[in-house]
Amino acid sequence: MTSTHQRTFAAEVEPRPGRGRWLALSVLVLAVLLVAVDATVLGLATPYISEDLKPTGTQLLWIGDVYSFVIAGLLVSMGSLGDRIGRKKLLLTGAVAFGAVSVLNAYATTPELMILARALLGVAGATLMPSTLALIRNIFHDPRERSLAVGIWGAAASAGAAVGPVVGGFLLEHFWWGSVFLINLPVMAVLVLVGIKLLPESKNPAPGPWDLISVVLSLIGVIGVVYAIKEAASHGLDREVAASGVLGVAALTWFVRRQLTLPAPLLDMRLFRHRGFSAAVLADLLTILGLSGLVFFLSQFLQLVQGRGPFEAGLAELPAAIGAVAAGLVAGTVARRYSVRSVVAGGLAAVGLALAALTVLSQSTGYALLGPVLLVVGVGAGFSFTVTADVILSSVPKEQAGAASAVSETAYELGAALGIALLGSIVTGVYRDFTAPAGTPAEVASAAHESLGGAVESVSALPAHTAGELLASAQDAFVDGLRAASGVGAAVLLATALAAWFLLRGQQLEDGVEHP
Repeated sequence: MTSTHQRTFAAEVEPRPGRGRWLALSVLVLAVLLVAVDATVLGLATPYISEDLKPTGTQLLWIGDVYSFVIAGLLVSMGSLGDRIGRKKLLLTGAVAFGAVSVLNAYATTPELMILARALLGVAGATLMPSTLALIRNIFHDPRERSLAVGIWGAAASAGAAVGPVVGGFLLEHFWWGSVFLINLPVMAVLVLVGIKLLPESKNPAPGPWDLISVVLSLIGVIGVVYAIKEAASHGLDREVAASGVLGVAALTWFVRRQLTLPAPLLDMRLFRHRGFSAAVLADLLTILGLSGLVFFLSQFLQLVQGRGPFEAGLAELPAAIGAVAAGLVAGTVARRYSVRSVVAGGLAAVGLALAALTVLSQSTGYALLGPVLLVVGVGAGFSFTVTADVILSSVPKEQAGAASAVSETAYELGAALGIALLGSIVTGVYRDFTAPAGTPAEVASAAHESLGGAVESVSALPAHTAGELLASAQDAFVDGLRAASGVGAAVLLATALAAWFLLRGQQLEDGVEHP
C-alpha cells in the first residue's frame, strides 16, 4: 500500500474527537436494533400469520428461514461491497431498502408473497450487519474501547430481541399482525437522518473490482447447500434435493478456488489461516444452530401450548435478553482477566446445560424453570458472542473489516437457517406423528397435522369433546418435538464448548492503542 493510500485511508477512518465515536456508535446500534427487532417479532406473529395466510407447514418454515437463507448467501458479497464503495454509504442505502421492504412484509396477502417479501428483506438486511461491525473496527482504535463497543453492539442486538417481543406483543393484541413490521419504519428514519451527519465514511483505499461471478457463486452455493439440508431433513433425500446439494457444493468449491486466484478477491481465504478467526467463526455457527430452532418454536410453545397472550409471551422471554446485555457489556473485561477460551467455552457450556434442562419440559412447566433457563441462555450467549466477535475483528487489518465482519455474520445467519431447518424439522417430524381422535373429519385432521397453529384453528369446527382431545394430542406432540430438539441443541452446544476450549488455546484480546 502506498503512503498516499495510507494517508487517504487514515483520513477516511479517523474517528471524530471526544464523544464523536460514541455518538457514531449510537447510530450503528440503531441498525442492529432494526435487524434484531425484525427477527424476533416474527416468532410472535407466526400464529397470526398462520391463521390469516393459511400456509402449509413447509411454507411456514420457509417464512421463518428464507430471510436467513438469503442474508447468509449475500453477506460476504455485501461486506466486500462495503469495503469497496464505503460502509456508511452501503449501511444507509440498506436501511432505506429495509424500511421499504418492511411495508411489503406488513401487507403480504398470500404465503408466497410473504416468502418473497422475507427474501427481499434478507437482501436489504445483508447490507446492514457487516457494515456496523466494520465501522466499529475502523472507528475504535483502542482495543479496550473496541471491546466495549462490540459489547454494546451485541447488547443492542439482545435489547432488540427483548424489545421486539414486548412491543410486538402489544401491537399484536391491538392491531393486525402486519403492524409488527411497520415498527421498522421510525427506527430506519432516525438511523438514516442521524447517520448522514454522525457516521464517518470508511473503505478500503485500494479494493480492486467487485467480482460479480464470485457474488453469484457465493449466493448459489450457500442457498443450494442450505436448501438441500433443509429439504433432506424435512422430506428425505430425493433427486431434486441431491441436485441442489451438489450444485451448492460445486458453486462453493468454485468460489473458494476463484478467491485464491483473484488479485483482489471478494473474500481473502487467508483469513482462515488464523486459528482464532476460524475457531470463533465455527463457534458462532454451531452456537446459533443449537439455539435458533429453540427460539423459533419457544414463542409458539408459550402462546399455543401454555395459552399466554403475545404480550405476556414477549415478557416471558425477557430474561434471555437481559442476561445477554449484562454479559456482553463485561465480556471483554472478563476475557482479559481470565482467558478468551475460558469465557467462550464456559458461555457455550452454560447454554448447552440450559438447553438440556428443557428436555424435561411439559405443558404445565412453570416459569420457575423457564425463567432461569432463559437467563442462563442469555448470559452464556452474551459472553460467547461478544468475545468471538472481538476476536474476529482484531484478527484482520482494518481494510478487510467488512469482509471479516461478513464472515462472522454469515456464520450467524447460516447457523440460524440450519438451526430452524434441522431442529425445526425435528419438532415438525415428531409433531406430525400424533393420532387424531376417532371421528375427526379428514380435512380437519390434515390441517391439524400441518402445524400447531393449524390445529388450534381447525378445532373450532369440532364438537367440544373432540376438539379438546385433538388439541391436547397436538400440544403433547409439539412439546415432545420441542424436548427432542432441545436435547439435540444441548448436544451441539456442549460439543462446541469442548471444541472452543482447544481451538482458542492461547488466544488473547488485544491491548494497547493502534495507530491508524
